Amino acid sequence: MALTSPLQDESIHQAPLEIVSRLLSENTNLTTQEHENIIVAIAPLLENNHPPPDLCEFFCKHCRERPRSMVVIEVFTPVVQRILKHNMDFGKCPRLRLFTQEYILALNELNAGMEVVKKFIHSMHGPTGQCPHPRVLPNLVAVCLAAIYSCYEEFINSRDNSPSLKEIRNGCQQPCDRKPNLPLRLLHTSPDLVSQEATLTESRLKSVIVTSNEIHVEVERNNTANQKMTANVGNDSEPNLIDCLMVSPTCSTISIELSPQADRVLGCYVEILKMLSNYDDWRPALASLLQPIPFPKEALAHEKFTKELKYVIQRFAEDPRQEVHSCLLSVRAGKDGWFQLYSPGGVACDDDGELFASMVHILMGSCYKTKKFLLSLAENKLGPCMLLALRGNQTMVEILCLMLEYNIIDNKDTQLQIISTLESTDVGKKMYEQLCDRQRELKELQRKGGPTRLTLPSKSTDADLARLLSSGSFGNLENLSLAFTNVTSACAEHLIKLPSLKQLNLWSTQFGDAGLRLLSEHLTMLQVLNLCETPVTDAGLLALSSMKSLCSLNMNSTKLSADTYEDLKAKLPNLKEVDVRYTEAW
Repeated sequence: MALTSPLQDESIHQAPLEIVSRLLSENTNLTTQEHENIIVAIAPLLENNHPPPDLCEFFCKHCRERPRSMVVIEVFTPVVQRILKHNMDFGKCPRLRLFTQEYILALNELNAGMEVVKKFIHSMHGPTGQCPHPRVLPNLVAVCLAAIYSCYEEFINSRDNSPSLKEIRNGCQQPCDRKPNLPLRLLHTSPDLVSQEATLTESRLKSVIVTSNEIHVEVERNNTANQKMTANVGNDSEPNLIDCLMVSPTCSTISIELSPQADRVLGCYVEILKMLSNYDDWRPALASLLQPIPFPKEALAHEKFTKELKYVIQRFAEDPRQEVHSCLLSVRAGKDGWFQLYSPGGVACDDDGELFASMVHILMGSCYKTKKFLLSLAENKLGPCMLLALRGNQTMVEILCLMLEYNIIDNKDTQLQIISTLESTDVGKKMYEQLCDRQRELKELQRKGGPTRLTLPSKSTDADLARLLSSGSFGNLENLSLAFTNVTSACAEHLIKLPSLKQLNLWSTQFGDAGLRLLSEHLTMLQVLNLCETPVTDAGLLALSSMKSLCSLNMNSTKLSADTYEDLKAKLPNLKEVDVRYTEAW
């Protein structure tokens, strides 16, 4: 009656579907074949109508139990296509979204797997360059977001207190025999013992308390977005005090491990997002939908997810249209965007800055070539910019030149470090000379001598340090921080050529005994040395007895023995401040 009636009324077709839905709920012992027969029988009614909620539940069950059934391809495909083209609000019909999600997962279970899903996505877009159905993309994105959230739901619900991104990705401290079960306030006996960036961050912390089970951090935000750079501009780009706590060898990582099924679901739907980003006409809307970062923080802290999603962010960064690449920035001030998450120091960054460089390049090429954007980079990402410029990245060389030209940097030592970085490569030297032709005072600044303080960006290598030190005059250098870089003992041959060096920070580097012995022979005037979390042993530490000028020495978390510590105390008369925590001598 419903199929042959000339009446054009929605209830004509809905009534039989609701009757079938009620009958199915009353008869739960039907065979699989009977299920398929019922689905085939009601298929004509679904051509112009969405299935009611209970029927969606029935369809979802069939997709999960019989994903390879021909019913999925022949009957469900046109139903799902209609849902994606015409649904206006999944919030009112959540089971339609769930059915669409289960249908796509059923396609992924077929022999061809993602190829079948790819063909389905292409059929929803259509063969032309412009998709004729405006609702398809937002509906597909909504299905993807719900599916991805469901993958982490079990992990989220398993934790009583929702952790921060940094806690999830980097881990919280676990109970350890070497640490007391009492709160331990982190104290630095001298600001010179730690890196410049750590000291700067510590001054902004209300309290940093480390316990055996967790890390409590209260951070007082310092709103300087609209102010000019201060004397220590740019040091925020380096690891802050919280990061320093996280790299302790006693910290264990909280790993996000999904169940095999959740892992398959995640892989399928991230792959769909990658497919969507490949369509030029869908990319602007997709970038707009993803700009608020609508994923759970557990997903953003999951390395597998962010590594796969990186392809989508790269597609946004390569798109020349401003409405696309502008979505890399945050939706409002004070909130992180994809630019922050995937740049060095961001929770999703897994490279040395290649994606960061491409994002900066596209943003600088549009309307963002302004003081405001440069100020933001100088405040938060100066370290990565300098490291990439040191390695010859042309975009970063241009960025540093513009910072000098627009007077973004006030601190003279930082300006001199930027100049030395520019002069270390051919492209940088050429751009800097052009800049000097326009502003002669920059050349005068360099003639007065090199900087007195220098902080190398994190992830810098021995080659980066050698390239920087060979690019200019560093005869006045007194304070050098290599904290959290990748330098080794091999860099010692360059360090011993710094005649005025008094303070050296090697915190959390791979600087070992061989380098320490070389330093002890040449840098006899060194006063402050930080070896915290380095692989040095007694063999190298004993050589420090010849450095009679040492007054501050940090050997925290090294392989220092009690006998060597007593020997050093006896032979270093000026030693006033020593840190031997988490060593045998503690």
